[in-house]
Amino acid sequence: MNMLSEDVLYLSTRELAEQIRSRKISPVELAESYLERSKRLGPKFNAYVTLTEELALEQARTAEKEISHGHYRGLLHGIPYAAKDLLAVKGYKTTWGARPYADQSFDYNATVIERLSNAGAILIGKAAMIELAGGLGYEGAEASLTGPCKNPWNTDYWTCGSSSGSGAIVAAGLANFALGSDTRGSIICPSTLCGISGMRPSFGRVSRFGVMAIAWSMDKIGPMARTADSCGLVLSVIAGNDPKDHDSLRPALASFDYEEAANESRPLRIGRLTNVFPNADPVLHSAVDDALKVLEQNGAEVSDAQLPDGPYEETGELVILIEAASAFSGLIQSGRCAQLEDALGQVNGYASLEFSASDLLQIQRVRVFLQEKIDALFDRFDVIAAPGEDTISIPLKPPPRSKQPEKNRPRRQRSKPDSIQPDAISSLCGLPAVTVPCQFTKDGFPVGIQFMGRALNDDRVIAAANLFQAHTDWHTRHPNLSA
Repeated sequence: MNMLSEDVLYLSTRELAEQIRSRKISPVELAESYLERSKRLGPKFNAYVTLTEELALEQARTAEKEISHGHYRGLLHGIPYAAKDLLAVKGYKTTWGARPYADQSFDYNATVIERLSNAGAILIGKAAMIELAGGLGYEGAEASLTGPCKNPWNTDYWTCGSSSGSGAIVAAGLANFALGSDTRGSIICPSTLCGISGMRPSFGRVSRFGVMAIAWSMDKIGPMARTADSCGLVLSVIAGNDPKDHDSLRPALASFDYEEAANESRPLRIGRLTNVFPNADPVLHSAVDDALKVLEQNGAEVSDAQLPDGPYEETGELVILIEAASAFSGLIQSGRCAQLEDALGQVNGYASLEFSASDLLQIQRVRVFLQEKIDALFDRFDVIAAPGEDTISIPLKPPPRSKQPEKNRPRRQRSKPDSIQPDAISSLCGLPAVTVPCQFTKDGFPVGIQFMGRALNDDRVIAAANLFQAHTDWHTRHPNLSA
């Protein structure tokens, strides 16, 4: 069996789709090549919980037959992908990354899995994740049923949570794209630190039926891929109204016509956020400045902007704590939290149960006030831009707690925010965001820029990222895994 070259496996979704459509490569050989690579390299990064090999080969053979008979379903037909292990897949375990659910399975598929199957995409595995996606809190990368997920750029470092395996899979070329989940940055962080493109869609645009819940008012499912264009292609398939998700937007708002959005040609108005991450390494801010210069040179209008100041990081944290205590109430009340890997996760839920309905109402008042301020900001800008993350890398073996810088702790566990956090504010408001690589440090770590837009303006954040990637090649780089 001849395996496809690494250069092919690192192609963007659109490039790979053209190879399949023109029959230069077959879905079967593509699936077999990704599976072989996943078997060989996946354990090195703790990237997978399960490989769905039997399903993948069945879907690949079906795709090959359909395409050979002229029935081409679209640009995801025959494209292999991985799904974070909080998405239900019929016939396979869905562990939620946590020991109490190690043998859990469902007799149905999550809506997004069904939609990708209907588009002809090929599921090759369930991606590793932080236990319960960090819903009950965690202190480090070890908080996972499958162990710490290692960054393909440097295996002494973490990919970031909670979509940790999804980030490693795409960065290592183990699948063409992956699905992650994002409640407060869990797509943006691993995408940034793994040097890939990742998108958090607008809240309510993508169904969460068949998905583990953390915080019903903040959870989103989104794509992680080689390029922002690839993310747009995936979003166009998984977006849409779903009566099975009580927060699903009505059909006219939930659907996403990417090809129509891609034809939008008016100049982008970009706000450079000047009051975020003041304590971050200056390299992160200079990389964003350099990226915005590229966009200015290619027609974008860039000016300074600021996120509103207020207790919004704390508000985002409290929403998650309260809603997660409800989502995992059965686990907490049964005492099975003791089976979790992380000491904080073992006890955090009990404290969260002490919040009252009055506490939640007060938090929601703050949230409404924030949403009004954010909406006013987007009267001036199409997108706002910031570093994708506030740190360059997170070591798997951090220094002792007394010497550990706050910025190198997983963000869910910071005792006190040291700056305004874009992900907390944008997630509270249900805003879309895309992060893409925009530079590499002298030590070889990727640096990212994220673009955030008004709710439902997913097309604008993709447009900003596409414009940048059309004039740079950072997204074409990948780690050297030949050793």
